[in-house]
Amino acid sequence: MRWIRAAGRGLLALVVVLTGYAGSGARADDGAGDGRGPVTLATGGDLTGYLGAVLDGWNRSHPDERVTLVELPDSSDETYAQMHTDLRAGDRSRFDVLNIDVNWTSQFAAAGWIRPLPREAFPLDTFLPPVVDTATYDGRLYAVPYVTNAGLLLYRADILEREGLPPPRTWAELERYAETLGPKYGLDGYAGQFLPYEGLTVNAAEAVYSAGGTILGDEGERVTVDSQAAREGIGFLARGLAEGWIPEEALTWKEEESKQAFQDGELLFLRNWPYAYVAAAEPGSPVAGKIGAVPLPGPDGPGTSVLGGSNLAVSSHAEHPETAARLIAYLTGESVQRQVLTRGALPPVRADLYRDPELIAEFPYLPTLRQSVLAAAPRPKSPRYDQVSLAVQAVMRDALTGQQTPAEAVRRLARELAAVSGG
Repeated sequence: MRWIRAAGRGLLALVVVLTGYAGSGARADDGAGDGRGPVTLATGGDLTGYLGAVLDGWNRSHPDERVTLVELPDSSDETYAQMHTDLRAGDRSRFDVLNIDVNWTSQFAAAGWIRPLPREAFPLDTFLPPVVDTATYDGRLYAVPYVTNAGLLLYRADILEREGLPPPRTWAELERYAETLGPKYGLDGYAGQFLPYEGLTVNAAEAVYSAGGTILGDEGERVTVDSQAAREGIGFLARGLAEGWIPEEALTWKEEESKQAFQDGELLFLRNWPYAYVAAAEPGSPVAGKIGAVPLPGPDGPGTSVLGGSNLAVSSHAEHPETAARLIAYLTGESVQRQVLTRGALPPVRADLYRDPELIAEFPYLPTLRQSVLAAAPRPKSPRYDQVSLAVQAVMRDALTGQQTPAEAVRRLARELAAVSGG
C-alpha cells in the first residue's frame, strides 16, 4: 500500500537520530544488541478496530521487529490500573510502547516508568502546537502525541435556526437558551459529564480555565485554584443544577450516557468530545442533520477546553527501545495519522490534516475542532495526578449537589491540593 511505502521512507531518515538510543537505560537486548527486535504496544480498547490494520502494515515491513498489540479495558481507569501494575514490575514488565492518556505523562515520567525521547526524532513541528506540551515533563520530551481531542459544544441547530438565534458564545447566552428554549421544545437544557470520575475533573477544569483561572502551577508544586475565576467557573455549573437547566440526571452521566441523551433528542446543548458529534450525525440517528458544533463558551466569549487524547511512550524497561521509538515515529507519520481519523474516527495530531478539503467534507467539525485544540489547555500537571483528580472530583460533587457553596468548595480544594502536593 502507498501509505506503508511512504511511512517506510520516512523511518529511514530517523535511523541516524535513533542510533545509540538503545543504550539509554534499556535492559540487556536478547537480539543483536542494537536495541531492535519485537515489541508490544499496550493500549486501551480499540473500539473501532482500526489499529490492527495499521500495525499489520508495520509488521509486513519489519518482520524482525514485529509489534504485538495488547488491548487493555475500554475504561481509562482500568487501563491506568493495569499499566500502573505492570510498570511497577520493573524488569518483568510486559509492555514496551504505551498508549497513555495525555494526563498520565507527567506522573509516569516522574515515577521513572517511561524514558525521555530525542525531540529531533519526531516531527513535532508538524503537530498542533498545544498537543506537544502534554508530552513533556520538567522540560523534557517523555512521549509523542498520537491522538488529540478537545471538548465541543454540540447543539440543536434546527431549533436555533427556527428561533433565528446563533449558537451561544458566552455562558450567559447558553444559560438563557437552556432556560427558555429547552422547556419550549420539551428538552433538557445543557449537560456535560458530572459523575465523579475523570470526566468530572475535565468539566471542572474547563469551567475554571474558561473563566481565566488555573488549578496548579509549576508542574504541580504550586496550588493556584483559590481565585475568583475558579469560584465563577464552579458557580456556573452549580447554578445550572440548582436552577434546573442542567438536569439532575447529568450527575450520573459519563461521556456515553450524555452522548446518548443528546443523540436521542433529549438535550438542547451538550459538552462532549467530537466522537459524540460523529455518532449523532450518523444516518438513522434521531438528530441526524439537525446538529452543529462550536467551541465551548466562556464568560465573555469562547472558553477553553481541556486537551484530551493520548501520547505514545517507551517503557523504561523496554527490551528493544530503538524499535519502540521507530514504531512511534511510524504511528505519528502523516499517512498513519490520516487513518487515525478516517478509520479510527479519532482526532489526529498533524496540523495539516485539519485543512484537508476532502477530510473536512467527510468530517465537517474539523475546523471547529482545530480552533478548540489551539485554544485548549492540558489538565493540571502533577506527578500525583491521580490524587489531584480524585480531590477535584470529590469537591466538585459536593459543589454540584449544593452541599458546599462555590466559595467553600474552592477553599476546600485549595487545602486538599496543598496536602497532595506536600505544600
